[in-house]
Amino acid sequence: MNFWGTLSMARAFAPVLAANGGGAIVNMASSASWFVFPGSSAYAVSKAAVWSMSQALRQEMAGQGTLVTSVHLGAADTDMMKGYDVPKMDPADVARITLDGIEADAVEVVVDEFTGMVKASLSGDPREFDKQLHRLLNP
Repeated sequence: MNFWGTLSMARAFAPVLAANGGGAIVNMASSASWFVFPGSSAYAVSKAAVWSMSQALRQEMAGQGTLVTSVHLGAADTDMMKGYDVPKMDPADVARITLDGIEADAVEVVVDEFTGMVKASLSGDPREFDKQLHRLLNP
């Protein structure tokens, strides 16, 4: 659903946005777009696909004046994260940061410090990030 549902919605709204001179599409990705949390392989793969799709859609829809933004965060305090003992953001803060990003014409919105650290690790050796993640998970 992460990939196909998101793609279906973008395809459904693209002509409407084009007819109205453009707009914005916001795709909720995740810090998992860039790493795999143990036990979350399928989720991470689907979020990586959303990130990649957002980049492709951004290029395809730029000519119609539509901004495509992917939003990346670790965890928000929602029903999906109930029972997980991890730092969680208030969903209202996620929405505010996302809207600020759209206003700034951002193609990616990195919502929290953890996700910023994950993204910054992409240019390095993935094994180093794996070690850092292991230290975070096993203090």
